Amino acid sequence: MTVEDLTIKLVETEAEMEAALGVRFRVFVSEQLVPMEEELDEIDSTATHAIAVHNGHVIATGRVFYRDEDSAAHIGRMAVNANWRRRGIGGRLLKFLEMEAKTQGVSTYVLNAQAYVKDFYAANGYEERGTEFLEPGIVHILMRKDASYPD
Repeated sequence: MTVEDLTIKLVETEAEMEAALGVRFRVFVSEQLVPMEEELDEIDSTATHAIAVHNGHVIATGRVFYRDEDSAAHIGRMAVNANWRRRGIGGRLLKFLEMEAKTQGVSTYVLNAQAYVKDFYAANGYEERGTEFLEPGIVHILMRKDASYPD
């Protein structure tokens, strides 16, 4: 399995959204035991969702959303199917979401990183903020990146 034929794009159809949710359910619900009712939230209906597609199959997903109270892009629900991890797909998906957010004029990207992948986000320019916390039962840390950070 190679990543040469990988396409990263915005979710455009209901079928693509269902496939993106399938990745999230495999990663968060099945692997990490996040309760289904906590994985799905009201943000899904207003967020911008992106997917990584290989040979017609969605293999990774992430989303970005905005809140009225700040000028930050909130990136989250980053998930890559187990057999596709450690191939640079997460980094490409993250850059895609950042570029999408940049078109909205944001000044900052923020995310709640699972503690075990905080080094991945740090390698992509994110800095830890505050102390670790549990979200849903998994240790997370708030991370932030200035949108002007060089790519």
